[in-house]
Amino acid sequence: MEKSTKATRARRFFIPPAANPASPLTLRQRLLALLESFNSNAVGRSLLLTAGGILLIIAFCTFMAPANIAPGGVSGLALIISSFTGWSQGLMMLLLNLPALALGYVKLGRFRFLRRTIYVILLFNLGVAWLLPIFPQRGITDDFLLDALFGGVVAGIGYGLVVLGGGTMAGTGIISRLVQKRTSIPIGQIYVFIDGVVIIALGLTFSWEIGLYSIIMLFVRGIVTDYVLEGPSVVRTVFIVTDSPEEIAQCLMNKLHLGVTAWPVEGMFTHEPHVTLFCTVGRSDVHTLKRRVAEIDPMAFIVIGQGHHASGGVLRALRSYVTLPPEEESQTQML
Repeated sequence: MEKSTKATRARRFFIPPAANPASPLTLRQRLLALLESFNSNAVGRSLLLTAGGILLIIAFCTFMAPANIAPGGVSGLALIISSFTGWSQGLMMLLLNLPALALGYVKLGRFRFLRRTIYVILLFNLGVAWLLPIFPQRGITDDFLLDALFGGVVAGIGYGLVVLGGGTMAGTGIISRLVQKRTSIPIGQIYVFIDGVVIIALGLTFSWEIGLYSIIMLFVRGIVTDYVLEGPSVVRTVFIVTDSPEEIAQCLMNKLHLGVTAWPVEGMFTHEPHVTLFCTVGRSDVHTLKRRVAEIDPMAFIVIGQGHHASGGVLRALRSYVTLPPEEESQTQML
C-alpha cells in the first residue's frame, strides 16, 4: 500500500533505450570525458598539473610581466616588489608562497593536496625565474587590453587544469581559506578584498590604468576558469504544469530524447488538479521544447531555470561535467 502511494506521488516516464538510440557524443563531451579520465588516476593528474603550470608560466611571461598587469594575488605582489628591488619575479613568488604553504600544512592538514600544490608552485615559480629572461621583454603586443584579455584566458585555462588535477596556486588561496574558516565570511568576498588590495597597490605603483587592466584580467580569468571546471554550457531545468502530461511527456521523450518526471499538484487558487513535469534540457533545445509544449497545451505553465550539473536519468547520452574526488571538492573554493 505504501509503495503504491509513493508511486502515485511521482511517476517517471521512460522509453526503452532500443527505441531511442543514443546520439553520438559531441566534441565537447569527448573533451570532458578525456579530462575526467585524466582526473581519475595519478598519472593523469600529474599531466593536468604540469599542463596547467606550463600555461600559467606562458601567461605570466608573455602577458603579465611585460605589461605589469596581474589579477591580484602573489603574482601582483611579485610585480610590485620586483619593480622596487629588481629581484627575480619567479623567486619572489616562491618566497611569498612559502609562508602560505606552511600555514596550509599546519592549519588545513591536507598533505596530498599540499604535495600537489607544492609541485605546481615549484614548476610555476622556477619556470618563471628561468624562462622570463628568455621571453621578449616587451611581450608580443604593446596593447595592454590584449595583454589583459589573452593573459586572463591563458591563465584561466591553466588555473582550471591545476584545480582539475587536485592542486591550487597557494598564496592568497590558502590565506583566504584560513580566514573563511575563522570568520565564516564567504570565500568569494575574501578573494575580492585581497585581490582588490593588490590591484590598488598595482595602480599606485605603476598607474591606475594598469590597475583597471588588472581588473579586466581578473574578471576574464575567473570566467575562463569556471568554463574549464564546469564546461561551456549550462543545463536548463524545466518545470511544466499541464493538464496534458501524457502527450507532452511522450513528445519530449520521443522528439527530444529527454527523461521526464511527473507528479500530481493542485492549484491553490482554483483547487483544480494538475500534473507537473520536470526535465533537464540543453540551451540549444529550449526553444524547441517551448514550441512543442505550446503546440500540445497552450495553457501550460512553464518555468525554466539554470543548473550546473546533471547526470543519470536522461535518455540522451550526456557526459556529466568533470567532478573532483570527495576529499578534494573543497579545493575548488581555494582558486
